[in-house]
Amino acid sequence: MDRHTAARGLGWFSLCVGLAEVVATKSVGKIVRMKGKPGLLRSFGVREMATGVGLLSGRRRASWLWARVAGDVMDLVALGSALAKSKKHHRGRLATALAAVAGVTALDVLCGRHMSKAQ
Repeated sequence: MDRHTAARGLGWFSLCVGLAEVVATKSVGKIVRMKGKPGLLRSFGVREMATGVGLLSGRRRASWLWARVAGDVMDLVALGSALAKSKKHHRGRLATALAAVAGVTALDVLCGRHMSKAQ
């Protein structure tokens, strides 16, 4: 897969995740055990959709990928904070969400590095 295909895929991924966070805030909050944070989840969703649109526009993709990385860091901090404050029996979902975001962050960094070198 080339870097442009990966960037487009991450753009669509951002749009889908962002849409879910904005439209189904309660459900997403329940899944990741952050039910009491609807404003935070919606703002994360708007950020995701913005980076998705930026990546799909085809312009300055490296910048949009690095914006995704910055957003991923915010997500990791929020999830890590929720994990630290959670009860033991609620930690499984948060740990899974944290691992998933860490994996996507690694992909964003890798794609961002390749895209930055090409520009």
